[in-house]
Amino acid sequence: MSERGTKRAGAGGFDGAGEGDSEGDGGVVSAQPARRQIELAEDRYAAELAFLAGWDRGPRPPGWRLTPRAVVVFVCGSGGEPLRAAAGNGVEGAPAGNGPHELVVAWKFVGDRALVERCVVTLAGERGLLLVGEPGTAKSMLSELLAAAVCGTSGLTVQGTAGTTEDQVRYGWNYASLLANGPSRAALVPSPVLTAMTRGAVARIEEITRCLPEVQDALVSILSERRMAVPELADSGDGTDGTVHAVPGFTVIATANLRDRGVSEMSAALKRRFNFETVGPIDDLDTETALVRAQATAALARGGAEFAVDQAVLEALVTAFRDLRGGQSAEGWEVERPSTVMSTAEAVHVATSMGLAAAYLPDGRDPLRTLPGHLLGTVRKDDPADHARLLGYWDGPVRRRAEQGAPLWRTLWELRDALG
Repeated sequence: MSERGTKRAGAGGFDGAGEGDSEGDGGVVSAQPARRQIELAEDRYAAELAFLAGWDRGPRPPGWRLTPRAVVVFVCGSGGEPLRAAAGNGVEGAPAGNGPHELVVAWKFVGDRALVERCVVTLAGERGLLLVGEPGTAKSMLSELLAAAVCGTSGLTVQGTAGTTEDQVRYGWNYASLLANGPSRAALVPSPVLTAMTRGAVARIEEITRCLPEVQDALVSILSERRMAVPELADSGDGTDGTVHAVPGFTVIATANLRDRGVSEMSAALKRRFNFETVGPIDDLDTETALVRAQATAALARGGAEFAVDQAVLEALVTAFRDLRGGQSAEGWEVERPSTVMSTAEAVHVATSMGLAAAYLPDGRDPLRTLPGHLLGTVRKDDPADHARLLGYWDGPVRRRAEQGAPLWRTLWELRDALG
């Protein structure tokens, strides 16, 4: 069955090279398994998910792979402490006899643990969950992690756009089969949402406010009545009444960017079907710096390179992002905020670019000297006037820190001309 409108293809979907990589000589296809730039959460963390399935003996909501407590631990990590698997618990999915009996679960979402707990409770109640926040605050990543932990797949996903159609939320048809044999379940092409309903799984809808109102409205009855009418099947003669009922465990996680509220405002009826949770930026400088380093290091490692940006340079990068994002420096000096969202995700991209330049273009330059150009490229994405705001930041906090004798900031101040 086709899962239309997905943001990323799941297992068996389009992975670029298909079953193998095409060799240049005569187009011979190798026997190497297909490679992916980004692994789905359920594949990337398969060992942790298998371990956690047998770690907690507590009750599980219908259809859940893990207990709610284990889902929270999967997303937030075990705090560096090893967890010990329960022996002889008889839980389906528990580690086999040769599996690990203790494991440190890595943190994956850097944020308020109470937020994650509220999200898990919402899903346990089979209520829709809507994650809202500024772009780049890891809303999509959080929804992916939650879906992978709850039902074992994050691939039942609809990417919301102005071009998203109602059949990507409901269903479509295999027209060759439809014309040949008439409407039947075999000719039906279910949407990711309909597939999740029949499996008792989690459906994800990214950027829901970018969908047109009539597409959003298709979710109202699904979330309230937990069934979907397929009128074409009512007279198909196969004994069905044309109604697909949701299996216990079905629910929806949607995301929306606060800056996109004016694209397609959600109706009051649809809002009532969701619990809203706001995902904010990371509060702590050290935590955000550690996250940026970890993500940039992983990005370079995929290409076989090492991340060689100095810690002090990375802290300056993250500090600049935080100052411009918040409109105030750590010292309390006022900063004019650019219209561009200076998110942690953007900081990761800049750090990765600096690391790639140092790894692949080793010309002896200090990576710090590339920072002004990268910041300018980030800031000018939305409004050309943001260029002047970045210059104002240089003439304000950067200059003041240089005057206070900070060597790194003195170097940045000397690079002001690089901003044009």
